[in-house]
Amino acid sequence: MFFIIFFTIYGIINFYFFVKLKSILNFGWQFQLIISVFLLLMIFSPLIIRVSEKNGYETFAIGLSWIGYLWMAFVVLFLFFGILTDFGRLSMLVISKISGKNLFIILQKIPKTVYFLFPLGLSVIFLIYGYLEAMNIRVERFYIKSDKITKNVRIVQISDVHIGLIVREGRIKKIVEKIKEVNPDILVSTGDLVDAQIDRMNHIAELLKEIKTPYGKFAITGNHEFYAGLNKALFFTEKAGFKVLRNAGAKIKELNINIAGLDDTESERYGLKVNQDKVSLLNYFKNKGFTILLKHRPLIDKELIEYFDLQLSGHTHKGQFFPFSIATKLHYNNNDSGLTKINKDVYLYISRGTGTWGPPVRIFAPPEITVIDLLKK
Repeated sequence: MFFIIFFTIYGIINFYFFVKLKSILNFGWQFQLIISVFLLLMIFSPLIIRVSEKNGYETFAIGLSWIGYLWMAFVVLFLFFGILTDFGRLSMLVISKISGKNLFIILQKIPKTVYFLFPLGLSVIFLIYGYLEAMNIRVERFYIKSDKITKNVRIVQISDVHIGLIVREGRIKKIVEKIKEVNPDILVSTGDLVDAQIDRMNHIAELLKEIKTPYGKFAITGNHEFYAGLNKALFFTEKAGFKVLRNAGAKIKELNINIAGLDDTESERYGLKVNQDKVSLLNYFKNKGFTILLKHRPLIDKELIEYFDLQLSGHTHKGQFFPFSIATKLHYNNNDSGLTKINKDVYLYISRGTGTWGPPVRIFAPPEITVIDLLKK
């Protein structure tokens, strides 16, 4: 059902582009056929990419990923700006009718090509901007004071890196450099470290393994760990030097800090029991120090609030690129990134993500590495 809905919607978006293109170009059936074949290839490129990748055609899959996913970002932007342009034209016609002034004459003087080139130009500009923004990893910082810890400690969070066909050695080296610069005591990954097929990626795990922290590296599963194949994803994450917390916790006695991690709820689709003992898990740490909960999706379980001090999450990407950011804000009640105070002593932090899923584009949602300084009161 998901694939039916996805390909139907994506097909309509591409058909909108085809109609707009056809409205300004009187191309013959040969050119129309070429454009149609290209658009069909783009529509089904996510499926072709996965099949190619699974069957070992990695080079082809990488090439098509860059073309297909950049096109996806472009055509979604074109739809948005195209609809805005259409709405502007319609508004002028309505105003003409209401006011009695013939604004339609003005519209007739504007060449038809403008109504195509305007959204086209804006889409290209935003696509380039979004690609550059996706390369520019920000360091976000915040601090929390607590009398539960024994000394100041620095925690660095990465999330939604999506190592795969597009996020590869170059991006990981930048991430590793950024992390080393801020010198963390603890490193955590809040899910989606990998993206779907991750065969022949062990050398990238070695890059992440270079990050050394005095008090450990901890990770949890996101939904994409299950898409990648759970066993492969866990092997990769552990090879990168992380201890994977699957409905489990770890106590760092020297700091009086507890770190608990919950499996992503995607595991339910794979027949696994999810977080069935989460209350008892966190209850074990209650009143025994500062407890950090790692949970991929930024949803607060009311029954757990009394058991932790800080929840670190990701998943949203802050929409990754406009206009999807509107959808994430609506879905998460305007709380799809940043720090939120749940009550007097409990906080939630939602990372925008460190990598990209699908299109290597971020618009008004730059990638981040998060630095959390826990300061002793």
